[in-house]
Formats: sequence, C-alpha cells, structure tokens
Amino acid sequence: MRLFAACATVASLAVTAGAQQFRSGVDLVSFVVVAADKKGPVQGLTKEDFTLFEDGKPQTIQFFAEGDISERVPLRLGLLLDVSGSMGLDIDLARTAAIKFMNAVEHARDVTLVDFDTEVRLARYRQDDYPRLIERIRSKKTGGWTALYDAIGVYVNGMATEEGQKVLVIYSDGGDTRSRMSISQVIDLLKWIDISVYAIGFVENQGSGRIEQRMRLEQLANATGGQAYFPGSREQLTEMYDRILKELNSRYTLGYVSTSAAKAGYRKVEIKITNPAYKNVKIRTRDGYYAEGGSKPGATKR
Repeated sequence: MRLFAACATVASLAVTAGAQQFRSGVDLVSFVVVAADKKGPVQGLTKEDFTLFEDGKPQTIQFFAEGDISERVPLRLGLLLDVSGSMGLDIDLARTAAIKFMNAVEHARDVTLVDFDTEVRLARYRQDDYPRLIERIRSKKTGGWTALYDAIGVYVNGMATEEGQKVLVIYSDGGDTRSRMSISQVIDLLKWIDISVYAIGFVENQGSGRIEQRMRLEQLANATGGQAYFPGSREQLTEMYDRILKELNSRYTLGYVSTSAAKAGYRKVEIKITNPAYKNVKIRTRDGYYAEGGSKPGATKR
C-alpha cells in the first residue's frame, strides 16, 4: 500500500469510527481502564468505586466488567513493526519480540501486521494463518526511511470500522523521517477509535536522538491509556510482556449513555476512583472521545 493512498483515506474512515461510537446521544460509550499501584494492576474494584464525568457532568455507569471480555467482545491485536534502516541493530530482537507476544495472546481473534520503512504494508491473519504470519515477520530485512506516523494511520484505516477490543503494539525506535502526518495528527486520529497502544521502544542505539524518540513513543501510548517500555535485553523484554499481559487480563471496561446535549466534536471524559480504600491506586485511560460530526483529524498540514 503506497503512502499517498493510505493517508488519503485515513481521516474519512476515522469519521466512521467516531460515528459508530456515538449517534445522537443514544449509544453506549465505553472506556477501558487500567487500575494499578506500585505492585502492578489492582483487581477486585467494583462499579461503585468509580465516578465518571463527561465535559464536567457526572454520568451513570451502566456497563461494568473486569478482566478478559474477549468471549463477548473479540480482541483484535495489531503489531506495528519498524523495518527501516535505523532498526538495523535491533531488528532481530524486534522480530523475536513480535512473534513471542503474538503467541502469548491466545485469545486474539486475529492479528493485523503493519510493517513499514519508506512504504507501509498491511495484512491481517486469522489464528490458522499464524505460521504464515511468523514467516513474514522473520523474513523482514531492514532498509529505507521511517514512516512511523503514516504506518499508524494505515492501521487506523484498516481497523476503523472493525468491531471489538483493539490493542496495538508498536516495535520501533520512535524515529520518523518520511511520514506526511505529524505526531499530533496521529494522536488525534487514535482518539477516533477505542484502542490501547503499547510501545516497545528500541532507542539505545539511536545516539543523540534517543531522548526525543523515547518521548514520542510515550506520547503515542499515553494518549490511549497504554504504556511505553524500553527493553535493554531479552530478559527485560520478557518482564515487560508479563506486565502487558497482566494488564490485558485485569482491565476494567466502563460504559455509559451520555446525558450531555448532542454536540459534535471532542468530549472530555474524566474517570476517578473515589473509594478512599484505594487512594494509592492510579488509573490510565484515554481522556475523551469524538462525537459524530467533529472535524477530521489529520486535516492540518505538518
């Protein structure tokens, strides 16, 4: 898939995703929440432990679930693999990491692989196609420029109208030397679909640019309630995967029907734990959603 074709369709499909989530104020708006303290994810919270506000107005939580809900809502796993020239020293670890995580998430309905360098390529695989997917990942060689932001745009393009829980894991050094989209446009685009982004950042070999590249990966993950990790070894990577898997299996899903007057655009949502027994528990989630009719993300120039 050529970059110009991918970028031309991303924004229009993102509008469809926003419309699916909110139609005239009657659809259920859902948020995935990670609750954690210093020891890791906290389980056992109830609906009564949370409060939720939309644009400052309290909302009634009408749907609540803890843990894996893939039996009711399918999990769609995305892998974003950077095979550009700057990943030459880290590609072996990145390929191994992607395959290992894919095999660990046994309850995913399918896996969407987006590999990118100067260009962006997307393919989706069902579980019975995993051997073919593994072979594709293993065969990838490095070369070319880095179109990280456009690759994320292509993924959103492919998943915007798909139902289910969406988890995207990015394997990259965080650099971008080719994209037509900016990081701010990509972050806006991610907010049009309910998605959790986890970044596995390979920045140790990036010289003077590694601090900025690390920050970019953290921005992408934090915008969705996900998290960025920066492994220095295979052993550290295993520990990080254990944390991600534990989070995926202990997340909370909160849903409500908005009582706010129907208006287009971005709606700010704040979710808090108000039970004083959990005062040391912090939560991660996205900070809002787009109601139907808002301006298209990615419309401004870089």
